[in-house]
Amino acid sequence: MSEKTVFITGCSDGGIGSALALTFQKLGFQVFASARDVSNMSALEGLSNMTYLVLDVTDPQQIQDAVELVRNKCGGSLDILINNAGRNHFLPVLDIDLDEAKKIYDINVWGPLMLIQKFAPLVISAKGSIINVTSISGYVNVPYMGLYAASKRSLEILSETLRLELQPFGVYVSSIVTGAVQTNGQTYFEDWKLPQESLYKPIENTIHKRARGGDGVLRMNTMEYAEQVVNSIVGRNSDGRFWCGTNATRTKFGSAITPQGISVSFVIK
Repeated sequence: MSEKTVFITGCSDGGIGSALALTFQKLGFQVFASARDVSNMSALEGLSNMTYLVLDVTDPQQIQDAVELVRNKCGGSLDILINNAGRNHFLPVLDIDLDEAKKIYDINVWGPLMLIQKFAPLVISAKGSIINVTSISGYVNVPYMGLYAASKRSLEILSETLRLELQPFGVYVSSIVTGAVQTNGQTYFEDWKLPQESLYKPIENTIHKRARGGDGVLRMNTMEYAEQVVNSIVGRNSDGRFWCGTNATRTKFGSAITPQGISVSFVIK
């Protein structure tokens, strides 16, 4: 097929993946949009050049089925793979359930790694791009986001290593270090509660407000974010990291020049 192709995970309505899919579709790409439940991709319904897939990024068989579908429809190549699917997590480190922590890593780290490994032959064939959506939380040590931040930073380190390893094959690898974006992600925390024995129970309401996005931060619109990100991906104009979203640029420069003591003091305040 002659048009460019892109495979995106995590394309449920109201999120980054959906906005990326819409933006690529407008540019004439053949878009493979995936989510755990295709009924949650109504914003993409009826669009031309759009293929919908059921995909749980922790399910090896569903990943293999997706690879075979793309291989058959695209003649054995894929121009862009975007690992966007992920799960947020908001809890003090002392209260983290280890089984839940492993699930977060399955979704945020090992799932994307499986996708990269399985799609690599198709991307190498196209001398294409692998894009991993990460987070500024991996740089600013925000209280109660330790597990999520650790998982996203882990994915970014894998991405940076992969960038060097795939460079000889003509493959472009980049992390999209994402700041605050207005998505449906905060709704996951509507029924959020601390464990009964938590040391932080006295400030549970304050933490819950932060988890739901009530921190006073003006978040970037998803379509504005998607347009900037897609321009970066298509133009291959980053050095392996593209920073986008509210506070992303500030974090980029702040993490490079601000002493840790000052940074920690600012976060605590």
